[in-house]
Amino acid sequence: MNRLRWSRSPYLLQHQDNPVDWYEWGPEAFDRARERDVPVLLSVGYAACHWCHVMAHESFEDPDTAALVNRDFVAVKVDREERPDVDAVYMRATQAMTGQGGWPMTVFLTPDRRPFYAGTYFPPLPRHGLPSFGQLLEAIGSAWQERRSGVLTSAGQIVEHLASQAVTALPGELGEAELDEALTALRADFDPRHAGFGGAPKFPPSMVLEALLRDGGEDALLMARQTLEAMARGGLYDQLGGGFARYSVDAAWVVPHFEKMLYDNALLLGAYTHGWRRSPSALTARVVAETVEWLLREMLTPEGGFAASLDADSLPPGSGGAAHAEEGAFYAWTPAELRAVLGPDDGEWAAQVFEVTDAGTFEHGRSTLQLLADPEPERLAEVRRRLAAAREDRPRPGRDDKVVAAWNGWTVDALVSAAMVFDRPDWLAAARTAAELIWRLHWVDDRLCRTSRLGEVGQAPGILEDYAAVAMAATRLAAAVADPVWVDRARLLLDVLLEAFDDGGSGFFDTAADAEELYARPQDPTDNATPSGLSAAVHALQLFAELTGEDGYAERAERAAATAGGLVRRAPRFAGWLLADAVSRHRPGAAPVQVAVVGTPGPGRDALVRAAYRTTPAGSVVVAGEGDRPGFALLADRAALGGVATAYVCQHFVCRLPVTTAAALTEQLAVQTAR
Repeated sequence: MNRLRWSRSPYLLQHQDNPVDWYEWGPEAFDRARERDVPVLLSVGYAACHWCHVMAHESFEDPDTAALVNRDFVAVKVDREERPDVDAVYMRATQAMTGQGGWPMTVFLTPDRRPFYAGTYFPPLPRHGLPSFGQLLEAIGSAWQERRSGVLTSAGQIVEHLASQAVTALPGELGEAELDEALTALRADFDPRHAGFGGAPKFPPSMVLEALLRDGGEDALLMARQTLEAMARGGLYDQLGGGFARYSVDAAWVVPHFEKMLYDNALLLGAYTHGWRRSPSALTARVVAETVEWLLREMLTPEGGFAASLDADSLPPGSGGAAHAEEGAFYAWTPAELRAVLGPDDGEWAAQVFEVTDAGTFEHGRSTLQLLADPEPERLAEVRRRLAAAREDRPRPGRDDKVVAAWNGWTVDALVSAAMVFDRPDWLAAARTAAELIWRLHWVDDRLCRTSRLGEVGQAPGILEDYAAVAMAATRLAAAVADPVWVDRARLLLDVLLEAFDDGGSGFFDTAADAEELYARPQDPTDNATPSGLSAAVHALQLFAELTGEDGYAERAERAAATAGGLVRRAPRFAGWLLADAVSRHRPGAAPVQVAVVGTPGPGRDALVRAAYRTTPAGSVVVAGEGDRPGFALLADRAALGGVATAYVCQHFVCRLPVTTAAALTEQLAVQTAR
């Protein structure tokens, strides 16, 4: 076993038995490289990454390859989910040098951390124009020994080039005309046949969906509804167990890349909840419920947080552990396998319903499960139950059980919203437990740590998205449970965010001022699979201002959003949450409101709260209590009329006439939010 056995990262622990003499990222590795006068081999991946597993089996478990690594390099293994800052700066270098990026990411560094050669996956033998990994190691080692000055010059030029090409936020003013321009650009990228945006591979556009749903225009809602339905009916969605895979390898949502990431499911849970509020449907409600059930069944850790991911790979059914893990083995089916579980009649019916063909829609004659129509509901429910039970006998994909602060923050935020919309106090309790874990374990010496595992916090510092996501979750939870301790916690997080991540202008860096120094300080305003740190901070600051009425946080959110107004106009697919924020600021009827519900607990108050959560614009806050409550200015000086639960709809804490029935509240909100 190498020194990775002491790691708290499941991905690094997967490599603890490698013959490679791995180091974790940190001063020890680079000090050792300087002492030995050798370059650093940096390998970056994550636990659910299929090609990371492939390269590990082919190269890092091979004694001859490991001997080359150990002889000529100091090897550093990084979990990109634990250290997204390291991943971000070296991914920029990889993309600049190769024109593409991905994982595993393979970068060669000088001992002072400057990159000079990069790539992604390298095969064990020369293939498709790629050298073998062994050939690459020999070539890099020789270049370091024999052409050192050229290598160092190249490293310096690469760093200078990256500094000159730093991502900028493209400032710009936004108004209704610019929002129309952004929506026109989205329509041009929209796939009218299969929904979603762009072609293959096709990723869930969670942040863009939020913007479209906030906009509420006819075309915006059409794109959102079609995309939500297409994803829910395709192979991207687990038709037996709930939850979404990371992306579809094709444009039609048929074959996913089977890993399931917590962040995708958190963001999609929020999108489907919002979609149901806009257009209630049985399909959308089912997806919300099944996604939450999957989260609580398969992703909940013993400590009460949510695990990071499930692998794409698992051992094939019936292999008895003698085979290598295969991608999608847990999820794909053949017609014969369906008949074996269900019998001939239900088996044939299930093959038709789920699009399972003799040729297969995936690999090796196997098919993903799709549900392109709604057949007999009782028969479908029974077939799904029996198939899900049979699938439990298959070898399960591995789980990365580390708890990531940002991803848990987005999960808590979405769970609270779903709980309040669908009146599920058990979901709210799960959200509160996860939030308590993050605060109890990850908040250390007035700073947020990014990860924990098995109840022990890791050393990786929180980055901008962690502070923003956890602050937003704390704010959402504070409103839902009317507990001022969560207001205080959100304020602490946001005050650190404003001080430690400020870029000296109006934006934010992705790492704190006191974080470990990299060759560049990352600052990327674009949304990718998750919201950018910038857009997450804007949403967190704005939501906190809505709850507290403290305008300083709203003003800071507005200034930060303005640093990327040009990005929203030019590339709205990669600025979804900033577009959503702009919609709330500039579209008539889309502005958030505050709703205070005053009265003793009971059916009347519950009905008002439920109506408020279902009909207020996105970004609004709803607080219920019996009257004045410390920490909640929204409840101050509000009374229950005639002893009956009463709702006050406010903007900027200026309120309309109070109402006492859910119907009257819904009508008032409809007038307030009319376009």
